[in-house]
Amino acid sequence: MGTTYRKKDMVQCQRQHYPAGTVIPEHRHDYHQLLYAKDGLLVVHSPVGRWVVPPTRAIWMPAGTTHSSRCVGDVQQRNVSVELEAGFELPSTPCAVEVGPLLRQLMQAAETVTYPYDEDSRDGRVMRLIVDELQTLAVLPLHLPHPADERLAAICAHITAHPDDTATLEQWATHTALHVKTIQRLFTRELGMTFGQWRQRSRLLAGLERLAQGLPVIDVALSLGYDSPSAFSAMFRKHFGLSPGAFFKPTGRLR
Repeated sequence: MGTTYRKKDMVQCQRQHYPAGTVIPEHRHDYHQLLYAKDGLLVVHSPVGRWVVPPTRAIWMPAGTTHSSRCVGDVQQRNVSVELEAGFELPSTPCAVEVGPLLRQLMQAAETVTYPYDEDSRDGRVMRLIVDELQTLAVLPLHLPHPADERLAAICAHITAHPDDTATLEQWATHTALHVKTIQRLFTRELGMTFGQWRQRSRLLAGLERLAQGLPVIDVALSLGYDSPSAFSAMFRKHFGLSPGAFFKPTGRLR
């Protein structure tokens, strides 16, 4: 039998380089995409939230999702795109995922694939195995959801801009003329977490950006309002399962 090329390859892998500080404006794709920073760190924004994506992690962006990206440090990016017509069962919402050794090696192998490829060739099997791996990826807590309620959005915007602000929920209630229980209810309903949990995650993701820029843990901890580096490290390990130093190592894995 002869080879069977598709008019459009259902799975592709692209390699891109972005200098530090590059901002990729808001856009969307008509195909699914895995965004992976082999080196450097990506901060990805969408209407539903923000993700901080260091090496060994990636973000899954379903087709049609509006998003933009900012590069912290020099970014060597690998993008895996999957056409809708391929019919694979893949996540329908954006999420941060862990990139294990096998998927990293498969993406490296995909850089040598020549398009179009025969589905029954070595290239075709590599691309199909990438999809198999995408269907088993573990979702990670690297997402900071954004609220739709304007009152809550104002609180969250301030916390994001001033991560060292230690204002209590009671102080926010006074400032916004809202009842404490109203703010609590809004956080739970719109963001799926408490005020304290959201602020903690916001601080930790801001910490990831600072750590990726090479800042010492003590400077990062104090800039985020923590009393000491040990307090920051303890919360970091509790949330991510790794110490700040181990998080960016290729061999590091979340427990």
